[in-house]
Amino acid sequence: MEKNLNLISNFAEFKELKNIDKTTMIGVLEDVFRHLLVKTFETDENFDVIINPEKGDLEIWRNRTIVNDGEVENPNSQISLSEAKKLDDTYEVGEEVADQLDLSSFGRRAVLSLRQNLASRILDLEKANLFAKYSERVGEVVTGEVYQVWKKEILVLDDENNELILPKSEQIPSDFFRKGDSIKAIVSKVEMRNNTPVIILSRTAPEFLERLFEAEVPEIFDGLITIKKIVRIPGERAKVAVESYDDRIDPVGACVGMKGSRIYSIVKELRNESIDVVNWTANTQLLIQRALNPAKISSITLDEAKKTASVYLKPSEVSLAIGRGGLNIRLANMLTGYDIDVYRDVEEEDVDLDEFADEIDQWIIDAFKAIGCDTAKSVLELSSEELVRRTDLEEETIAEVVSILRSEFE
Repeated sequence: MEKNLNLISNFAEFKELKNIDKTTMIGVLEDVFRHLLVKTFETDENFDVIINPEKGDLEIWRNRTIVNDGEVENPNSQISLSEAKKLDDTYEVGEEVADQLDLSSFGRRAVLSLRQNLASRILDLEKANLFAKYSERVGEVVTGEVYQVWKKEILVLDDENNELILPKSEQIPSDFFRKGDSIKAIVSKVEMRNNTPVIILSRTAPEFLERLFEAEVPEIFDGLITIKKIVRIPGERAKVAVESYDDRIDPVGACVGMKGSRIYSIVKELRNESIDVVNWTANTQLLIQRALNPAKISSITLDEAKKTASVYLKPSEVSLAIGRGGLNIRLANMLTGYDIDVYRDVEEEDVDLDEFADEIDQWIIDAFKAIGCDTAKSVLELSSEELVRRTDLEEETIAEVVSILRSEFE
């Protein structure tokens, strides 16, 4: 069977093929060889195909029934007694003879066709297995090596040398990789293009940040803390809303870690993307307040139907709410699902009583000053009865003064 071994020597490498198990490999090999037998002899029923994929060995045995000389009707299934006795002189009519065929007997063209058929079947099998394998890994983080960097995408090889694609659109804007660099990303989707599986990676997906938190924060991995929502502007800023079902666990503190130890490696992996971790709540007003952190909010007015929120802040807090380049308020919109409008909560300035000298007699102004009311608002903060009692002025006079002062702020 030396010729067989020479012809099939390349098949030994099939045992090392990635993504294909031994049983499947044997099935494919046998199927391809039986196809050759049917093509050559019109049947494969009286043949045994024995394959040892570990060594690359193949044996084909043909089983024929012994008949009397001159009675052979089908040379593929029958053999004459005289021919059988050449193999073993103890054979008798009616017995079965098994003789081994070598591949050279099929002819060069048939063997070449067999090789092409086998290569095609193996390639299709590898593609199908690769597609199935990575379809199950969508949403998982993979680590690979940068093999080629192009303008629109990066070719990454995993630990089994499978090709993965990281498009430019799925890279963090400040990402910079060279050939040979180690790269970490999430499996975003798996597609079939021209009968070839294409595995798309992403470093910008919110799920990538979620997987990084799971890896760094044991409480999240164990289910003690739940990530309710993540919103990102990749490479710039992200907001992560977390919730704990155990009152003894501070979800924000656990995610950040002692002195930021847990979140540091995540920020580093994301090219210094700033990450705000906030406590999740079903209370919309409170969630908006937390989402706009570090700004301090004075008041919020919600329109549930239009999903809008009017947020009022002191002038000094407005820039904090909006954030650099509008990042903070954009992320707050994404996190809460509300279109947030920010307004300055401008306090009306007080006016000194002396400013009203052309409308109020000076002796009346002096009466108010005598009880500590030097400004318009300090007068309006007291009731008319209190002013009458403390100034000894007539009720009509007090009413007239209050009317003048109020008109100033209307």
